[in-house]
Amino acid sequence: MTTSSTLPRLLGRGAAGGGMAGLLAGGFSYLLAEPIMDRAVRLEEARHAAAGNEHTEEVFTRTEQHLGLIGASVAAGIALGVLFAVVYAALHRRDLDGRPWERSLGLAGAALIGVWLLPFLRYPANPPGVGDPDTVGLRTASWLGAIAISLAAVVVSWRVYAQLDRASPPVRQGAGAGVLIAGLAVLFLLPDNPDPVDVPALLLWDFRMLSAGSSVLLWAGLGVAFGALGLRASSARRGEAATGPDPGTRDADRYSPR
Repeated sequence: MTTSSTLPRLLGRGAAGGGMAGLLAGGFSYLLAEPIMDRAVRLEEARHAAAGNEHTEEVFTRTEQHLGLIGASVAAGIALGVLFAVVYAALHRRDLDGRPWERSLGLAGAALIGVWLLPFLRYPANPPGVGDPDTVGLRTASWLGAIAISLAAVVVSWRVYAQLDRASPPVRQGAGAGVLIAGLAVLFLLPDNPDPVDVPALLLWDFRMLSAGSSVLLWAGLGVAFGALGLRASSARRGEAATGPDPGTRDADRYSPR
């Protein structure tokens, strides 16, 4: 089966899997993380009031923001799912139908490490109200740079692991992990977060752990959903190949005029 004939189905599978993963992560954040966000918002409002700053009306209420979170999570999940399918097709273009479950979980794990885990270890998530608007450009550039370095480390780690195919598993795994550790060390050469984190330690810890849980659910959900849909498609194709064409169709073809 060629890439051109299968890629649209892969994109649809990615969109469906990403939407389900986004709904899962959004629901988790709505139920568990948003109460922490509300506490952080109230803390920030109290800080502004104590400083004598004028209160500004919110464009959207917190209730509207809560509901918008789920919609935004689903939309982001769909976009990530489509990108996931494109990368999957590029990596496995010679055999798009082989081992969909293992390949999907492997790619999701690599994305989790490169897009979230390594950058998170360098720049952990902070609740709302933490950060000076004047430093948003520096913080955004540092975060994007961390993602780029982390993805490069994941790719190099994968290549090193593949090149050591004749080595023992501990050597291959140790070499791959060593590349990831080296990439993490490079991340600490990036600028530190310039803003103080002036929130209670327990609130900060809860927020970061729930943020981590949401990201893990997103990528794990995408890998599982994409892989499961791939298995379903493979089973359907095997069923069609086993049954063959309908006998009535073969008889009709036999006696049809040429």
